Formats: sequence, structure tokens, C-alpha cells
Amino acid sequence: CCILQTGKKNAQIIIGDNCGFSGTSITCDSYIKIGNNTIIGANSQISDRNGHENRYHYPPRKVIIGNNVWVGMNVTILPGVEIGDNSIIGAGSIVTKDIPANVVAAGNPCKVIKQRSL
Repeated sequence: CCILQTGKKNAQIIIGDNCGFSGTSITCDSYIKIGNNTIIGANSQISDRNGHENRYHYPPRKVIIGNNVWVGMNVTILPGVEIGDNSIIGAGSIVTKDIPANVVAAGNPCKVIKQRSL
């Protein structure tokens, strides 16, 4: 089961062609874009907001995931993050900052481990 949720009028979730999701939760108040041929692993969460605005108000920040990205299972992608094309995000990672294209990244917080040779 996947969950796609928009919490504000005009919020946009854009999903490219040939993507795969397994138990993914996407929560959007503004803008989330997932590129073509991207795979998101089981129990992963993607959000452009920080939670309950009635208690902690932080404006939503765009999330952009590039083309041909592989996100492992149990990954959390936080607001304001951009993941570049052809990158791999290791299972269990918490992505708090941008990840460039063509890398393998993992951890809490997620960081680049190595360059991918394509």
C-alpha cells in the first residue's frame, strides 16, 4: 500500500514514467517531483513539510528526486532535499541535505560514500 497525501490547495506530487514504489508514503504541502525510472523501496517516507503546522510552523520546501534513482527501503527524505540523477540511497538512510548525481550515499545523516561508475 502506498500513500499519496496533499495537505494544501495547489500542492503538486509529480511522478515520472516507469517508477516503482513499495509501501511508500509521500506527504506534500507544496511540491514533490520524482523523475523517470526511479525506484523507492519499502516503507520509505518523502515529505516537503516538517509536521504539524499548528505546533511548529516551518514553510514547506520542495523535494526533487532525479531520474534513474534507487532509494532503498526504510529511507526518510526530508524537506528541501534534491537527489541527483543516477544516484543510489542506501537502506535506512535519513536524507537531510542534497545528494549529487551519480553517487552512492547512505547513513544518518545520509552522505556520499562513493562515486558511481556508469
